[in-house]
Amino acid sequence: MPKLSHQTPFSAKLPPKKQKYADLRSREYLSVNEIEKIRKAARNHGRHGHRDDTLILTMFRHGLRVGEITALRWQQVDFQQGFLHVKRTKNGLASTHPLRGIEIRALRKLKRDYNGSTYVFISERKAPLTKRTVQHIVARAGRLADLDFTIHPHMLRHSTGFYLANKGHDTRAIQSYLGHANIKNTVIYTALSHQRFNEFWDD
Repeated sequence: MPKLSHQTPFSAKLPPKKQKYADLRSREYLSVNEIEKIRKAARNHGRHGHRDDTLILTMFRHGLRVGEITALRWQQVDFQQGFLHVKRTKNGLASTHPLRGIEIRALRKLKRDYNGSTYVFISERKAPLTKRTVQHIVARAGRLADLDFTIHPHMLRHSTGFYLANKGHDTRAIQSYLGHANIKNTVIYTALSHQRFNEFWDD
């Protein structure tokens, strides 16, 4: 490795700055149509298509962070009553979410396909997926879906918040659903919701 001379600018010694998300994409959430596109792309790619599709669906439906999806265990899934017991990271508040038919069917198939693990999302070696693997799965699905911007897993959580806000749900209910300890983290979704402006124009 060549040595830096005394004439080398100080800036050349520093690692390259990480690009800001705002420089990479115009927004930090996906529309429902885009979610469907990346789910379809994941589903149709490779041997683990159903696992990857179910992972994206579960993260979106329940606003899960990467650490929450990788730590998800089958004991948190109640098929009989149709509940998902959500444990939050980052001092988030735990909650119990309803599971709908599409999720129950996907999770049942996943349990049959990957039998023998306490974790919901696992690799071929029966080990829980790593955060890096989840990041790869989501980013690859975005590329395969021909989205014109790079996506990352946390965008699925943001997508949950914006979807619920645009459906007109109460801010406090969204806060509980996403497990936010501070409502300030929830207001960003309702502040940008188009619902606030629906009565501005008559036609």
